[in-house]
Parts: sequence; structure tokens; C-alpha cells
Amino acid sequence: MSIPPPPGPQQPQDDPYQPPQAPNPHAPNPQHPHPHGQPPYPQGPLPHAPYPASSQVPYGAPPYAVWGQGYAPLNRPAPVNGVAIAALVLGVLCFLPAVGLILGIVALVQIKKRGERGKGMAIGGAVLSGLGLAAWILLLATGGGSAFMEGVKEGAARDTSLSLVKGDCFDVPGASFDKDVYDVDKVPCAGEHDAEVFGVVPLPGDDYPGDSSVSDQAEGECWTLQSAYAMDSWSLTKDVEVYHLTPTRESWKWGDREITCVFAHAGEKGALTGSLRTDGTTLDPDQLAFLTAMSAFDDALLQEPEDLPEDDLEANRNWAADMGDMTGEQAQVLRGHPWSAEAQEPLAALVTDLQKAADEWTAAAEASDADTFYEHYENAYAYVDGDATVTARKALGLSTTRPSYGDGDSGGAGGGTGGGGLDV
Repeated sequence: MSIPPPPGPQQPQDDPYQPPQAPNPHAPNPQHPHPHGQPPYPQGPLPHAPYPASSQVPYGAPPYAVWGQGYAPLNRPAPVNGVAIAALVLGVLCFLPAVGLILGIVALVQIKKRGERGKGMAIGGAVLSGLGLAAWILLLATGGGSAFMEGVKEGAARDTSLSLVKGDCFDVPGASFDKDVYDVDKVPCAGEHDAEVFGVVPLPGDDYPGDSSVSDQAEGECWTLQSAYAMDSWSLTKDVEVYHLTPTRESWKWGDREITCVFAHAGEKGALTGSLRTDGTTLDPDQLAFLTAMSAFDDALLQEPEDLPEDDLEANRNWAADMGDMTGEQAQVLRGHPWSAEAQEPLAALVTDLQKAADEWTAAAEASDADTFYEHYENAYAYVDGDATVTARKALGLSTTRPSYGDGDSGGAGGGTGGGGLDV
């Protein structure tokens, strides 16, 4: 039997212009499958079926690739102009404003020619550099530049003079006190340190006085300030030396006008521990009264003539007379001070020794020859730093280690002339 052609597309039932179609008796009924399990005609699209709509994917074909903004090579951003970055940095820092202005203009030209980015940075850098250049011109025109340079000089001078004040303790990084000092690190005095400042001396004048003049003034001033800062000379052992930091001709030009007097360790290696300051800021009334009297006694001893009695008896007799008067006066001062209970007896014994020493100094001042002078001189010196002095110091809580004098030993800062000067 022949197979009838497939039915054509059915018209919508609500079309009023099309007559109703009669049902095809040969069309399969989906509700009643073929009794033999096979359809009456092949399944699937027919050769002459209409093409699928454009929204449908063809049978067996992969999806189409989508071209557009996801294609990386066409969307890579243009590079930023490096000159524009440099112009902006110089403009923000206000450093070399003329250069920043020129770089900003150059960057704008390059950006327009190359199609690069960074126009905003170039404009910003040029504007900021222009403002900075205008400010510099205004400063120079009004004298502000000179004031600025003076401020720079003052700051450099403060740095050059190391910004040290009396009572500071410090270390010298990577150097020792036998070389020039360029920098210091301030540290607490309670711990170990290289040096301690006991005085600062300003130098007057506009012209540098010369290395020799500065050194001579430093030695004299530091010697005087040392006794005022460390009244207890016994605390200055032989390991302690006096140094002074002085300006150089170059640092003088930048305003460095100070001599800095310091205590430091006498050797190449070693450190100080604890402060050496013994003055009115650290002493109690009993300690201050005792050290004031002993300081006057020590100052008088240092006035001893350089010539021996056999060479200049008269000069030595005059000095012995001064020693007798001074020792007697200090004995009276100590006798009149209201000592604490634990210090009364030791100080009374010391006053007795001082009065005996005064009598011996007076006898030496009346000697008719060198031999007689030496006899009373040695008796008087036996009371200097004697056992009564050590006992009194112990009762007052002061150092009890006797300083050494002579024997080729300077006796530390208390008995020597100082360690020397250093440039800063």
C-alpha cells in the first residue's frame, strides 16, 4: 500500500478564514500506539522539513564562539607615562620645582603623541612644581631664604656640638676617645657608658680663635668645672680621665661654639658605671658640709710651690703659712656643723687631726732652714687623708678609697691635668 504524504501544518483553529480540516484517518494516534510496535513511517525530521528557528542550535553542531569585549588583546590598557610620574613626585615633594615643571610639560607632549595615560599626574606635577618655584622666588626676593639658611646652620650646629648638657651620659659608637668624635648616643647614667658630661662652656666671638687657643681654654675651664661637679675627688679613681670636646674650624662656621667637658675611662677599653656627680643636687647636708671643707683643703694643697724648699725657702714658708690658716679655719667650720648622731664622733676625731695639722703647717712657716721645714711639712702631711678622714667618710656614706698622688700616677681626674681634647 502507498504511504500518504504527511499532513501539512495545521492552521490555528481560531482562524475564521480557514475551513476546518477533516481528521486524517491514517495519522497515528499518540494515545493508541501501533499494534506491532513500529510507527507507520520513519521518525525524525523529514528531508523537506522547514529549517529550525534561528534561536535553535542546528543538529549536531557546536555553539558559536562569541566575539566581543572578552578578547584580551583588544582591551589591554595603555601604559602610564613615566615622566608624568616623576613630575608628580617632584611636585608633591617640592624638590627641584623647576625640574618638576619641565617634566610635567614634557609628559603632556609625550602622552598626546603616544596615547599613554597619566595626563592628570602630569598636570598635577606641573602645577605643584610651579607653585613651589613661585614660593622659592618669593623667599629669595623677601630675604626669607637667608633666614631659612640661618635656621639650617643653627640646626647643623646643634648636631655638630652633639647637643649635650651637663649631667648627660653617652656612648661613642664605633670610636674611642683617642680619636675625633662625630656622633654620640645618649644613655642612662645608671648603667655602663663611655662618658659623662660635667660642664659646657660657650665660646664668644665671631672668628675662630684657633686650635691652640681653644685647647688652652678647654683645659682651664674643664679643670675648674670638674671640682664643682665631682666635689668628692675620692670618687674619681685612676681609671677616670678628663676629656674635652671642642669645635673645629669647619664646625665653627656652622655655629658650633661650645666646649664640652666630660669624664671618660682612661684606657682604650672600659666603661664608667653610675654617675660621678657629687654636688648640691646629689648630696645630703652632712656630705655637702664635709666635702666643701675638704675641697678648700685640697685647693690649698695644689698651690704648693714648684721650687723645693732648698731652692726657694721663702716661697714654701709663705705657702705653709696659708695652709696653717686654711686648715684651722676648716677645722672650726666642721666643729660648728650640726652632724647626725652617727657622724658626730668620727667628725670630732677628724677636727682634732686637722687642728694638729694646722699647728704643723704654722711651724713649717716659721722654719729657719730647709731641714726644719721638711720635718714639720712631713708631720702635717701625715694627717692628709689619714685614718680619721677615712672613718669620717665611711660614717657619711662617701667613698673610702684613698686617691693616689705622685709615683708617676696622675691619680685619676682628681689628681691629674686631664686626658686631652677631642674635636667634634
